[in-house]
Order: sequence, then structure tokens, then C-alpha cells
Amino acid sequence: MLLLQNGTPYYNMPKSISWKKFIQQLKLLGFIGPYAGGRHLFMVKGTLKLHIPNQHRGDISKHLLSEILRQAEISISEWNRHL
Repeated sequence: MLLLQNGTPYYNMPKSISWKKFIQQLKLLGFIGPYAGGRHLFMVKGTLKLHIPNQHRGDISKHLLSEILRQAEISISEWNRHL
């Protein structure tokens, strides 16, 4: 079985997602925003300030999404439950 550096099985990685759907998902998980903040936007949940990628034409890759979820302290199973 192929594992990522954090020990998560590769098949459990989230799928790439559009920026709009990504923001909707974060809002469902309790984040508010996005707010302008220098070069990148950010969203807030309690004391956690999560920097997010700027909106662009392509989807957010599964690798970038996985890193953002780690920083947001959201498990992949929790993320997938809300899809």
C-alpha cells in the first residue's frame, strides 16, 4: 500500500476541486471569509487563520488541497463527508 509522508494511504487523498466549491466546503466546516490579506486571501475559524490560494481558472490540485486541509486541521475523512 502506498502511503503519503504523513502516513495517510494514497487512495484517501482528496480529489482536486474548483475554487468556488473549495470555499463552499470550508464555509460548511465553519470557516468565515474569504478576506483580503496581502498577496493571498484568508479564511478564519475561531483563532485559526487559514491562507487560501487566489482564485484562478484551474482546479486546486489534490496535493495543494491536502496541504491546506492539514494546516486547517481538517481530516480527509471529515472533508469527504461534506462533499
